[in-house]
Amino acid sequence: MDDRPAVVASSLDPEILRWRHRPPADPAEAQAYVRRRAGDWDRDERCTWAVCEPTTGEMLGEVELAQLDLCHGTADVACWALPAARGRGMTSTALAAVLRFAFGGLDLHRVTYAWADGNDASGRVAQKCGFALEGRQRAAWVVDGRRVDVHIAARLATDS
Repeated sequence: MDDRPAVVASSLDPEILRWRHRPPADPAEAQAYVRRRAGDWDRDERCTWAVCEPTTGEMLGEVELAQLDLCHGTADVACWALPAARGRGMTSTALAAVLRFAFGGLDLHRVTYAWADGNDASGRVAQKCGFALEGRQRAAWVVDGRRVDVHIAARLATDS
């Protein structure tokens, strides 16, 4: 499967761009992005999964474990979804699978999830996946040209 068209589409989607940094919307940049992600896996720095339509294999989003620290057993999780995947539960289903891998396969102890104030969809994904709200970073990110607070939540391997 070729993930590059979805990576380019994510770089053009206004809703994704409000909340996430994306590579330039260029096929060569998308190819470099895919190569970097493969290298991140090889170096145990980041694990990234394409979220795909089950019947066609078309990439509709991405979930990643970033800032992977196998020594301390921690990572940050992030995700994005193209319009065709929104509101269908695909992102929370994919994130739940990534968390099972994080805790069971990588033996992580803590996975953190952050989302900007106003990104209600991300807040719902965090809630569905059992993240516990731990706090708020005041004026931490820039969204739509203004500073917004960021919600910080986490899941522990010992959480039920």
